[in-house]
Amino acid sequence: MSSQIRTRFAPSPTGYLHVGGARTALFAWLYARHHQGTFVLRVEDTDVERSTEASIQAILDSMQWLGLDFDEGPFYQTHRFDRYRDVIQQFLKDGHAYRCYCSKERLEKLREVQMATGEKPRYDGCCRELNSHDETKSHVIRFKNPQAGVVVFDDLIRGKISVNNAELDDLIIARTDGVPTYNFCVVVDDYDMKITDIIRGDDHINNTPRQMNMLAALGAPIPRYAHVPMILGGDGKRLSKRHGAVSVMQFRDDGYLPEALLNYLVRLGWSHGDQEIFSRGEMIQFFDVHKVNNSPAAFNFEKLDWLSQHYLKTKNPQEILLPFVEQLARLNIRATDDAQLSAVISLQAERVKTLREMAEKSRYFFEDEIEYDEASVKKHLTPEIKPLLRVAKDHFENLAEWTKESLHQAIVAVAEGQGVKMGQLAQPLRVAVTGSTISPSIDSTLQWIGKERVLARLGSAL
Repeated sequence: MSSQIRTRFAPSPTGYLHVGGARTALFAWLYARHHQGTFVLRVEDTDVERSTEASIQAILDSMQWLGLDFDEGPFYQTHRFDRYRDVIQQFLKDGHAYRCYCSKERLEKLREVQMATGEKPRYDGCCRELNSHDETKSHVIRFKNPQAGVVVFDDLIRGKISVNNAELDDLIIARTDGVPTYNFCVVVDDYDMKITDIIRGDDHINNTPRQMNMLAALGAPIPRYAHVPMILGGDGKRLSKRHGAVSVMQFRDDGYLPEALLNYLVRLGWSHGDQEIFSRGEMIQFFDVHKVNNSPAAFNFEKLDWLSQHYLKTKNPQEILLPFVEQLARLNIRATDDAQLSAVISLQAERVKTLREMAEKSRYFFEDEIEYDEASVKKHLTPEIKPLLRVAKDHFENLAEWTKESLHQAIVAVAEGQGVKMGQLAQPLRVAVTGSTISPSIDSTLQWIGKERVLARLGSAL
């Protein structure tokens, strides 16, 4: 069975890719990879009015950034309308569908009456057994759902679920303009693409019995289903923009590494013992959809930040160069010295949680002009410290080599020569060359700011 498993991720391109969708994609991708199966990307763009090229590109960019490669696709539903129409005609011919001429007013009145009497609003089958048909008259096409029996499926996450057919009404599968509906297109696609396992959000649970009945009408095998619970914010409500970033590309822009976001998402509702950090290979090796929790998971930004910092600290700085340069560019800083960039990443990695924070706290390494913290200046750049800084500047000017070691020796020599402790010199130096009292070790900071900038800033401070 393993080589035959086929999963799919099928987003609608009506906006950005939400992290909830990204987690679903990740689970489907891991399931396919774990079983050496096939992962299919399908773009469900039947909502022509709301679907946009920009949203499609955002989905593709997000998948690429996360490294969720697909084996087949992307397929587009709007390219398959002829196929859907053929199946609809076959359903009509075989008695699995019928034309419904009920007016909007009649359906609204029916709904009002049902709700007033406490009934579940549903179509009453008025046109189900019509003997005559007028294709020129405005109509929709409905699937002829079985009226007896029970739909039963073993959800890989939630266990056994059963729904009486009597509770399901006859779903519209083509609108008055002939455009096929989402639920119908999904069924034809899953059949044609030979999808064996459907991992998707639990907001689709109510669709599953209807889709299974349509698959049965097609004579198609029924896939296995796994419905993943939603992601909540810290307040227990569905995760949305009010909680912070929710778009995959926003997390990228905010300076998170894809490895950190993936590692966080895989642990959001799934676990493998007490392990917290997973390489991509370990995710594939250990992922088991049966161990996905069946209750909603809360998004914790502090946990994501912890993971983000872990990856910043443990990755080779060379691997982070490009995204770091992109973050600097957002601050209008153009940095091209790879040695300097790598060094700054190494110096700052344990001090920040994201690449954006790293860029913001590293401006003084790359910019000619720096901003001074008023309180730090008032405390450390006092008239009394001026002679000490002048001696330090003279020492630095005469250094033959501008290295961490030579700078450290120079600072020690100045402090000893002036009869002060290292800290009494280091902090004023730090304020003079960075603008504040917070930076990595003073010798490394001076080294990677560079001799020319250090001397210029000391001159300005004096």
